[in-house]
Amino acid sequence: SICNLASGPLKTLIDKMDLSRKMAALTPGFTGADIANVCNEAALIAARDLNETITMKHFEQAIERVVAGMEKKTNVLQPEEKKTVAYHEAGHAVAGWFLEHADPLLKVSIIPRGKGLGYAQYLPKDQYLYTTEQLFDRMCMTLGGRVSEELFFKRITTGAQDDLKKITQSAYAQVVHYGMNAKVGNVSFDMAREGEMQLDKPYSENTAQIIDTEVRELITRAHRHTTELLTKHKEEVRLVAERLLQKEVISRD
Repeated sequence: SICNLASGPLKTLIDKMDLSRKMAALTPGFTGADIANVCNEAALIAARDLNETITMKHFEQAIERVVAGMEKKTNVLQPEEKKTVAYHEAGHAVAGWFLEHADPLLKVSIIPRGKGLGYAQYLPKDQYLYTTEQLFDRMCMTLGGRVSEELFFKRITTGAQDDLKKITQSAYAQVVHYGMNAKVGNVSFDMAREGEMQLDKPYSENTAQIIDTEVRELITRAHRHTTELLTKHKEEVRLVAERLLQKEVISRD
């Protein structure tokens, strides 16, 4: 219904109910303002392409822009860097494909957008509750890029910084907030949000050491599992990476 409201004045030949269903599937977690932004972006893209109507392709491009940022055509990568990005993104894609609880992959690209040199776009389920298995597989999928670099180049780059931030936050949340760690137990500690100051931790130094150990162990376990998975499917990673170097974008279609 939000998409119907937002797309009302836009000229499109797509059936409004069909458009609403497709948009709902492609934009889980989006607010009304987010979807209105997507629709406005789609109209701008269609106008720039000199199209009289807005097609589903324009909506998909608009979602991509909202999710990943503007395409940065001025960011020209050197061949070696482009190869690294391709194998990094291929690692995400292949890990996500073979992990049972990972979100379905929609698109993978090595075109620089926003702050990233490449990105993988997924279709997360519109859900509010997550199991330990789902969170673990998400961590493994996020580690896929770093692990791919390790396997193919025997070295690592700064490209995984945002990925590492995400998995650290996830591991910490599982141990400290969600009561998903046997040693820490069924407790949930309130911690300062990013940018906030907290003088005293709500737990003892002994507990702090246990938390640190368990967070690192969880990340190590996810890294080990991802390494085993991508070692088994190394040829698939290579094929996806080489296809990305040729096409720059691969979608599920």
